[in-house]
Amino acid sequence: MRDILYLEAIEQAEALLKPQRVEVLRQLAEPRTCSEVAAVLGQTPQRVYYHVKRLVEAGLVDQVAERKVRGISEGIYQAGARSYWLSPRLVGRIGGLRRASDELSLGYLLDLMEEVQEDIAALDRTAPELPSVGLSGEIHLRTEQRQQFLTELQTMLQDLFTRYGGAEGDAFKLAVACYPKTDDRRGDADDDRRTADA
Repeated sequence: MRDILYLEAIEQAEALLKPQRVEVLRQLAEPRTCSEVAAVLGQTPQRVYYHVKRLVEAGLVDQVAERKVRGISEGIYQAGARSYWLSPRLVGRIGGLRRASDELSLGYLLDLMEEVQEDIAALDRTAPELPSVGLSGEIHLRTEQRQQFLTELQTMLQDLFTRYGGAEGDAFKLAVACYPKTDDRRGDADDDRRTADA
């Protein structure tokens, strides 16, 4: 079973994006027969087999074994991956390419995330070593600090690109995203205040 299966064919997306098939796929995280999945989901084995067959045809599920039950062969199936990513190419770009001047826009950020997703999906995860790093954190800024922060961030990154941007050695992609974080706790606090005021 692979960690990630990156779906770029519309036929794969169509086979996957049906609620019953997603449920069948979840049950196939471990190798199971259609009868076993049917018992868990309260479906008939024939109905589950119909969905499994479509998932196998789309390359999303694998038959990993077979066993005989009362003289009848029964397939044992397993999901092809632990997670499935849908390529943005399934929809395609609506409109033209974004300009570099749009780099502070949400659209530019979405394009960047799609690019990172494609790059990660293309990595050879069978390689013995995949040197990579992922960082995530929160920074709290007052309105008057925002421009200074963005300027410092751009300066720091430009310094790294200048120091390590030579033509020799292995190439690494560096992508940085900075965006406002919605604060669910603030919404909860507002709800609490409204309840207390009522």
